Parts: sequence; C-alpha cells; structure tokens
Amino acid sequence: MTDFASIPIAQPGLAHTLFQAAIAIGRLDQALAGHPLRPAFLYRARLEAVRRQAAADGAAIDPWHLAAILEGLRLRMDHALRIIDRGTIFAAARHALGLHQWLIAPDAGQQEAIRRAETALARPATPLLAAAGGCAAWLAANGARAPMRAALVRHWHRHGLLRTPVPLTAPAALRAATASPADDWSVAFLTALAEEAEDGRQMLFDLERAWFAARSAASGRRRTSRATLAIDLMAAAPLVSATSLAAGLGMAVKNAAALLDAFCVAGIAVEVTHRSARRLFGLAGLAPLREGVAPPRRPVPGRGRGRPPRPSAEELTPSQPLPPAPPLTPIERHRFDYGDLHAAMALVDAATRQAHHRLDRLCGPSVS
Repeated sequence: MTDFASIPIAQPGLAHTLFQAAIAIGRLDQALAGHPLRPAFLYRARLEAVRRQAAADGAAIDPWHLAAILEGLRLRMDHALRIIDRGTIFAAARHALGLHQWLIAPDAGQQEAIRRAETALARPATPLLAAAGGCAAWLAANGARAPMRAALVRHWHRHGLLRTPVPLTAPAALRAATASPADDWSVAFLTALAEEAEDGRQMLFDLERAWFAARSAASGRRRTSRATLAIDLMAAAPLVSATSLAAGLGMAVKNAAALLDAFCVAGIAVEVTHRSARRLFGLAGLAPLREGVAPPRRPVPGRGRGRPPRPSAEELTPSQPLPPAPPLTPIERHRFDYGDLHAAMALVDAATRQAHHRLDRLCGPSVS
C-alpha cells in the first residue's frame, strides 16, 4: 500500500501525482481481474507498448508495419522512397521486433540484464517511488532502456500493483531530460504511468465493445459456421490475414478470405493494409486501429483518368471523434459463451511462437 505520509511536505506536486498514478493502476488492475478478454488485452497491450517504446527511442514504426512483420509478411514500401528512407523503416521494424522479444521471450543474456535492472528498483520506498528513483539512477548511469522496461513489468507484478503483467513502462517520460532534478523526473515518470494505465483501461473497454458488437452482428448464422470463432480470433490478435485465419480455423485460404470480405461488407471488420495480396484485417470499432491506419487505395468504379475533383468544404471538415465506449455490464458479459475465445487464444499463442522464430532470423543481435 502506498504510504503518502512518507513523502516530504515540500513535494505536494509529487504526492498528488503519486496518488493519481496509484489510482489509475488500481483501476486498470480491477478492470482486468477475471475479465474474459484479459489474454487478448495483454497481447495487444504488449504490441502497443512496443510501438510507444520504439517511438520514444527515435524509431517510430507504423502500426500496420509491426503487425505485418508479426504476420510474417515482407514490408512493401513506396517505390518512390529513397534507399536511406527504406533503410530507416526497416531499422525501425527491426528495433521494434527486438523490443518485443525483451517483453515476450528474453533469452538467457537478456534475462540476466533484466535481473540487474531489477536490483536498481530495490529501494526503501513505495513501489512507485522506488521505480521512479531506480529508473532515473539506471538511466543516469547509461543503463540500457530495454532491460529496465522489462524489469518494471516484473516490479509491478512482484509488488502486487498489477496481478496481470501489463507492460506499463512510461516511455513518454524518457522525453524529459534525465539530468533534471529528481522531483521533476518522478513527476514526469508517474504522470506517464498514470496516462498509460488509463489508456490501457480504455483499450480494454474498446476491445470489449468491438468484440460484443461483432458477435452480435454475426449471430443467427448456421451452427456449422465458423464466423464466431473467426471473430474471437480477430479479438485476440490485432490484425489477421486470410492465411493466418485459415490456419487457425483449419479451412482453405480462399474460404477464409471470403469470410473476411463478408465481414467487411457487414461492417464487422475493416481492411487496414495497402496490399493486393496477404491483406490484413481487424475488427471494426477499435479507436486505436482507426487512428493508426488508412483504407487501401483502390480505383473508383466509373471514374476516368486524371486528378479527382477538389473536395468540398464539408468534406474537408474533420468529423468529431466518438466518445469513449463505456464498459459492458456483468449481465451483458454473461450473455456470451466464452469457450471459443479460449480456443482462439491458443491459436494466437501458437502464432506468437512462430513470430518469435521469425524475429530471431530477422533481428539478429538483440537491442539493448
């Protein structure tokens, strides 16, 4: 339990920030407790953490690029890009895959580096303040970021702040100068943690609402239809291709592609890649997915050659974002049979293990 009396009175801003971080983490932990989508959320949260960490390291990666690599697809880039720009994109993807390994399956050398980073967090203070101080000391001593991030995930779990190993690593705090006073760093670190925990909680609710809506839209099909299991698999994995869906469902790739196209027509799924083959799909209704990708460019039927007409002022006006989706009530959750989701998560785990093997072949030496 956080001991607020141990914080000096001269640091009221730090005390308030510590309180907000503790509340945000507690709310996330409570929302995840016993939630049927907890494994699916954890899979997605790790990918989102990798994306944020890579951006903080100066290696920003497009969300669908990361998903495409985890699907085993080759990156297809604009032919107009210069060689140096292509190299930058590939280096960012390689860096992100290395960060993914630190969180998911660190090797023996990485495990030892994580244990050394954990010792920096063993301070006589509350878990949150110990993490802030230990992280600052580690970075000031030129310690690598990747092992400290993995150590933070274990730190939260070991001290009981999170019963689920959610990757809360506060990458936004790394933008602050590590040479700033300790109080300023602690405030930046705890503020980033609170925001990350709130974003994770909203991600869980968005995932829950999208899964609920997709299952409802697919109801009424014949008993032999695999649409429900396909939706559960898409809830577990952020993006799927017809090939991966076919492997998970044990059906022909052609039939899986037809099922995904039917989902798109029904508004259950959206296509998110700029590809003509091995396209990637995700459940509709997920706000992070809508913000991170754009629809593929396809020729408009009936339109001739040449530049399209200039859009009107109404078309240029940005639409208002949808309000955050509220969580489902316990009664709404119990309307579903969650058996298919457990089978879908087993398929996602198998796909993740295959991605690890591809990661080893693509990344070579691990990032530090």
